[in-house]
Amino acid sequence: MYSVDDKGRVNLPAKMRKYVSPDTNDTFVLTRGFEKCLFVYPIDEWNKLEENLRNLSGYDPEHRRFIRTMLELASESQLDAQARLSIPQELREYANIESEVRIIGTLDKIELWNPQIYEEYRNSQPETYESIAAKVMK
Repeated sequence: MYSVDDKGRVNLPAKMRKYVSPDTNDTFVLTRGFEKCLFVYPIDEWNKLEENLRNLSGYDPEHRRFIRTMLELASESQLDAQARLSIPQELREYANIESEVRIIGTLDKIELWNPQIYEEYRNSQPETYESIAAKVMK
C-alpha cells in the first residue's frame, strides 16, 4: 500500500521506475482504467496506444465512445524531484482513491487502485487464478 498526500501525489516505487525507458523523461499519462482503477502509461507506451486509437474508425459508434471515454480524463504528469506522480482530482474521484493506493505493474502500464475496491474485485472473480492460467497460457 502507498500513501496519497493531500495534493493527490503518490510515490512511484523504484522497482517500477527502473523498468521505464529513459526516453520517457519521467512523463506519464494517467487515464480511466477498467474495473474502477486508473491506468498510468509511460509516455512511450501511451504513444503506442494512441497510434492504436488512431486506427479505430471514427464512423463506428462503439469506437467513438471508447476513444472519448479513454481520452476525456487523460492527463499528462511528470515525476517530481521526489519521484511522485500527481493524480488529478477527477481521476481520484473516478477510482475512489483517497489516502491510500495499491500500485500494480501490468507490463505496458501501471494500475492504481483503491485498496478496498481491488480486494473486492479480486474476491469477486468467478474463476481461480489457476483455471484462468490454464486457459490463457495454452
